[in-house]
Amino acid sequence: MAAERLSMRKIKEVLRLAALGHSRRAIGRSIGISHSTVALYLEAVEAAGLTGKKAEGLSEVELESRLFPPPETAGKRPVPACPEIERELRRPGVTLQLLWYEHKQAHPRGHQYSQFCTLFRSWKGSLDRVLRQEHKAGEKVFVDYAGQTVPIIDRTTGEEQQAQIFVGVLGASNFTFAEATWTQDLSDWVGSHVRMLAFFGSVPQVVVPDNLASGVRHASYYEPDINPTYHEMARHYGTTVIPARVRRPRDKAKAEAGVLLVERWILARLRNHTFFSLSELNREIARLLDELNDRPFQKLSGSRRTRFEELDRPAMQPLPEHRYEYAQWKKARVHKVDYHVAVGGHHYSAPHRLAGEPVDVRCSASAIEIFHRGERVAAHPRSRRPGGYTTEPGHRPKSHQQHLDWSPERMIRWASQTGPSTAAVVEEILRTRPHPEQGYRACLGIIRLGKRYSDKRLEAACARAVEIGGVSYRSIESILKNGLDQQRSDAQTTLSLPQEHAHVRGRTYYTPSN
Repeated sequence: MAAERLSMRKIKEVLRLAALGHSRRAIGRSIGISHSTVALYLEAVEAAGLTGKKAEGLSEVELESRLFPPPETAGKRPVPACPEIERELRRPGVTLQLLWYEHKQAHPRGHQYSQFCTLFRSWKGSLDRVLRQEHKAGEKVFVDYAGQTVPIIDRTTGEEQQAQIFVGVLGASNFTFAEATWTQDLSDWVGSHVRMLAFFGSVPQVVVPDNLASGVRHASYYEPDINPTYHEMARHYGTTVIPARVRRPRDKAKAEAGVLLVERWILARLRNHTFFSLSELNREIARLLDELNDRPFQKLSGSRRTRFEELDRPAMQPLPEHRYEYAQWKKARVHKVDYHVAVGGHHYSAPHRLAGEPVDVRCSASAIEIFHRGERVAAHPRSRRPGGYTTEPGHRPKSHQQHLDWSPERMIRWASQTGPSTAAVVEEILRTRPHPEQGYRACLGIIRLGKRYSDKRLEAACARAVEIGGVSYRSIESILKNGLDQQRSDAQTTLSLPQEHAHVRGRTYYTPSN
């Protein structure tokens, strides 16, 4: 009894110090007990309906009898509803101490906190290991591919191709999603996530993938590098991707258990089926998936579906208005000369001020978007025409915008006023550019050299440039600077062109098709 009386004295000291306004940690340090034990004493006093002053007025024996009444017979003391407790613990903010307090409110002669916890943990230890893991409602979905694949036969060739099986499992309810895809590539990986969230009809707070190459570019214990497309998909749905840590099997235990369940209750049942299309396989998977989610638990009440409706769905976020549109990201550099970015062989303009700058390009099926330092600076409809150019007029510098008033025919006619060699040089420059407009600047520069050196010298320089195969602005400027146009070459020939200038091919030859 001495030890028990000492506990009562400690409780009284706890109450005295609490009445003086000391914190629980300070009281614990003063008495030599943990702050959690201090909290337990104070809650026990409150649960017994005692105030601090009333408790201080009681003797130690009276206080002990009020706080710790003698045990009743086992048959009369209410047993905690362990399945209900296990289900409530999955709700955000719910603790075992809170549930004990509610239990005591409903059953004043019920078990004390320590025995309450012992009974619950004993019951919980009898469950399967996978069900003992605690996950908050609506918090996490675990995703992975099954190790087992399913063969699909091509009716025409008889060739067999293995379909991959994607699996997603919600942490709190174990509600399961599964589907077949052709590959584990990024497009299939992201597409499976989009369809999984549509299947749930809502979005969890966190997606936990294994360190799959499709979703995680660099597997790191501290900072895994998430694929930009995967990250964008998560941002679209308002969720977060937190990959399982390397060499931490507990992080992905739920996914592995879900994969095992799908292999046993779905894929094993399809082992004797022959499939000729992916859609046919997915129809059978969907049918068996409904059976799996509706199958009653063996040691818990309800099924995966009922627990999903009760726990996960109310705690999850709603789906966005539109589904995520798959897009890939690539790094590029804006071309210094023509301020365009090449994607799939086609060229898309960016603001001319970004010439030579690195940019990020988002490529979807319908659009090409260019980002500089996180800001979208250009957006174009996607074109499948290789070698073509899509140019936004506002992206051009003012000097280039003035060139829009020119046409190839007008440029050549103007050059012809200097001479046939000058016209031949201009035509050659326009002809060899993928887009004639790219040559306007060089052509104007060549024609303006006539103002500096005279039209006669320019014509001679152009003739020499044609002779040596140096048809460019720099080559002609160099010839003029060094006076090479005034030195006659033995091999030099003079180009004579017909009066009609047959090299002029007309507007339709130079007009680019969109």
